Amino acid sequence: MVVRSQSSAAGVLALLQEPDTVFKQHALKALIPLVPQFWAEISEHIALIESLYESDDLPKPARHNAALLASKVYYFLGEYDEALSFALGAGSAFQAETRAHGAGEYVETVISNAIDRYVTLRTEEPSGSSTKIDARLQAIIESIFDRCIEEGEYRQAIGIALESHRLDVVNRIYELTHDVSLLSYTMEAVLDTGFSLSYRDQVLNFLLPLFPPPTSLSKSPHIHALARLLVTLNRPSLVVPLLTSLVPKERLLAYQFAFDLVEGGGREFLQGVKADLPEGKEETQDIYDKLRKILDGQESVKLYLEFLKRNNKVDMLILKNTKDVLEARTSIYHTAVTLQNAFMHAGTTSDVFLRENLEWLGLASNWAKFSTTAALGVIHKGHFEEGMNILGPYLPQAGGESQIQGAAYSEGGALYALGLINAGCGSGQPVENYLRETMKTAQGEVVQHGAALGLGISAMGGRSSDAYDDLKETLFTDSAVAGEAAGYAMGLVMLGSADRTSAEEMLTYARETQHEKIIRGLAMGLAFIFYGRQEEADSTITSLLTEKDPILRYGGVYTLALAYAGTSNNDAVRQLLHIAVSDTSDDVRRAAVTSLAFLLFKNPGQVPRIVQLLSESYNPHVRCGATLALGIACAGTGLQDAVEILEPMTKDGVDFVRQGAFIALGMILVQQSEASSPSMSSTRALYTKVVSDKHEDPMARFGAAIGQGLIDAGGRNVTISLQSRAGSKNTNAIVGLTMFCQFWYWYPLAHCACLAFEPTAIIGLNEDLKVPKFEFVSNARPSLFAYPPPATPPKRETFAKAATAVLSTTAKVKAREKKKAAADADAMDTDERPEQKKDGDVEMKGEEGPAGKPADGLPSTNAPEDAKPKRKSEPSSENVANFSRVTPTQLAYISFPPEGRYQPVRPVSLNTVVPKTGGKGNPNPGIRKAPSGVASERYAGGGGILLMVDEKPDTEAEFISFEPPAVEPVPTENGHAQPQALVHHHTRPSIHIALDENSPDVDPPESFEYPFDS
Repeated sequence: MVVRSQSSAAGVLALLQEPDTVFKQHALKALIPLVPQFWAEISEHIALIESLYESDDLPKPARHNAALLASKVYYFLGEYDEALSFALGAGSAFQAETRAHGAGEYVETVISNAIDRYVTLRTEEPSGSSTKIDARLQAIIESIFDRCIEEGEYRQAIGIALESHRLDVVNRIYELTHDVSLLSYTMEAVLDTGFSLSYRDQVLNFLLPLFPPPTSLSKSPHIHALARLLVTLNRPSLVVPLLTSLVPKERLLAYQFAFDLVEGGGREFLQGVKADLPEGKEETQDIYDKLRKILDGQESVKLYLEFLKRNNKVDMLILKNTKDVLEARTSIYHTAVTLQNAFMHAGTTSDVFLRENLEWLGLASNWAKFSTTAALGVIHKGHFEEGMNILGPYLPQAGGESQIQGAAYSEGGALYALGLINAGCGSGQPVENYLRETMKTAQGEVVQHGAALGLGISAMGGRSSDAYDDLKETLFTDSAVAGEAAGYAMGLVMLGSADRTSAEEMLTYARETQHEKIIRGLAMGLAFIFYGRQEEADSTITSLLTEKDPILRYGGVYTLALAYAGTSNNDAVRQLLHIAVSDTSDDVRRAAVTSLAFLLFKNPGQVPRIVQLLSESYNPHVRCGATLALGIACAGTGLQDAVEILEPMTKDGVDFVRQGAFIALGMILVQQSEASSPSMSSTRALYTKVVSDKHEDPMARFGAAIGQGLIDAGGRNVTISLQSRAGSKNTNAIVGLTMFCQFWYWYPLAHCACLAFEPTAIIGLNEDLKVPKFEFVSNARPSLFAYPPPATPPKRETFAKAATAVLSTTAKVKAREKKKAAADADAMDTDERPEQKKDGDVEMKGEEGPAGKPADGLPSTNAPEDAKPKRKSEPSSENVANFSRVTPTQLAYISFPPEGRYQPVRPVSLNTVVPKTGGKGNPNPGIRKAPSGVASERYAGGGGILLMVDEKPDTEAEFISFEPPAVEPVPTENGHAQPQALVHHHTRPSIHIALDENSPDVDPPESFEYPFDS
């Protein structure tokens, strides 16, 4: 007998009207499973069902059923709040429903709403008391916590606990598990999501005592998290007790901790820690002195400077080719080559290109001269001890400004360069005082402009009221050029202070002045003042975004981006996206799209998805903003999704969109190898093609030149990263790239991109802070992280080819016919058959000939066969010497052999890849995943300066010696510089020869000697 499907709930609903309670109870129970099918019909009787729930005549289970029935009906009606309210009243019936088959979606929605309501109620109560919260709701939440803990879903429980301000649950989980990684997860969750500053500090203060004290025996993997936590709290009083507890027995760990604090800590914070450290007793005085020396920041700067000098792998041929094809008399092209050279040699102290091209240098005039002189600051960045000597010839003399025509531009550029050299070096008062005095005594606006920019960058975040007042005086002169620089510098000096008085003064003056330059400088200065202040900046952001002046709205966009930098705050992202499609000013729309990068740089994988549609906008300014957003957020990741969006944009119809695409590709592909990123070689070829194309737009050629500089930045030994190695925000980098984005209006500001260059090295130090010689292992194929191959010089054989252009097939046929004719003649004379065989042999050789590339493109048929065995024979790991380049992605593959003499006091990286033997494909998956992973995971500590435990202290050690005199002679200024024939570096002689006129004739046989034997 077939069971009929029910077509209506009317019969059961009629029972609800019966006076007998038994019928009502039965009806309520029977209706619950019918709701998914007949909810519309049942909803007409919802008032009756609610009255039954409130009726005292029914027993408790029946009332629970009535509540559950009402809840499910409201759920299907989309009234989730009502559904939750009745579910709370359903008691045992709801508990039974959670176990019923097919009710999963309803139960999940109700529980999700219960969590949301609980979180809302908890966050509305500052005291965190639970007086207003329904006990039934509390019971559901407690049961969720219990279930998560029972099932081992600790992270899920921690997530809900953080949202609902239930730190007691975090404590309970940690006491149960004693898993330090859960504390690190809690810290990252509260830092990388949009929690308020006050609550963030509350959580961090709660977590700090829970972290166990670090020890060198356990290799303390949580030292990264601890360093980031203390840097974020920004309170020296919390750091000093930790350092003093390590000093007696764990001094190496204390040094390591100090280096890690320097990586992410602000200047004011580090100076506070340094000042609060005790003098120490006889046996500890030396340790404390070394800690103070490290916390100065200068020790780190010196080590990285030496690393960049020693490992400089700049390919001078690329730079020479760009210089030759870009007409130097055109200011934009001169600036392009200047910036390319500055970025390529950033921090290497190698100015050989400038010394070898003095005639080209002399073509700079006016602001191009300013930029060229400022480029010395980028090249010598971090060389703070010699900064004044290097720039001495260009700086204003004691007697005042020079009267020579055009000298003001080189003097202003030199002052700006002095600021760049001392950025983040903690070199302190002498340089600041010099720049302040020069700015006050200078009469010309160009010199004032350079001095103000230099002062802002060198005193960044120092919050010096004297420097601020001097800059304010310069601003009040109402000179457009000097005032713009003063506006930027005032914000930089007061970086992150959220000082209301300064903000009011700057905003008032911006509304009064008529100079657009000054308004823009002040608008960006306001953004710097509220850097990282989140909700404290909201009132200023609202005020700026409602201004009539588009330049102030532009400043409002950057204020929003910098205030919430790195938080991925949903409201801020939504607001920027709205501005990007609705504002009346193209500049504001472009800035809004670009600013998305500063919010989302910790999740670079999300950015291509968000920017995808904007990159196809009808508005070229929005498309341009999308290119820079991808470049900044995905910088150094090699993220293929971003590259795939940018590659079509290099063919855009608008020149400045192409410019943005070229610059962004350089940022994304910095330090990528051809093996790890398939777009690497094609992008380099594209740069060369665009720069060389005289019919290309100047802006696009400018962008390609900058891209060439960024992709090989810092001698190919730096990456661009908005995060420090410990995972905290890299303030210098965020400020540097924000300033770089202003090159749209003022080219000299592009130099600030060097503030975002992070050297990628492993520098091992012993307890005396000396650099011993040792090796560690990279468990990946060497080609994955190799330096790019040297560029090949352009071949000068076009005339020869043009004279006799013969197809290879024609040449083969003619050769075959000649030999066949000769063979036939011999056969007629001797009638011997072996000639035919010989003829056959000749034909076979003729077929083989193309594989050896006699005439044209067929050589590729044999080249892969030769290459394949080489790939197979490539080792699966390599030994790397101390003081060598190790890219951020490569850190996961680094290990220190247990039998080695030196062992690090903390892990090199938290996400290591277990080496497998034999499989050449093994490293590849890791490489492909790493870029698309979360940036905070990729940069979560690791690399940088490592303190090493000497396992054989009695054995004499070899050290890497630093020889400053080696810098003095011009030809050998840099051991690895490759600009001239005099340099005798053995690895790449062909590059030096390539600058010689005869080189094109010599180079091809060297590269392809085997094909030319026919």
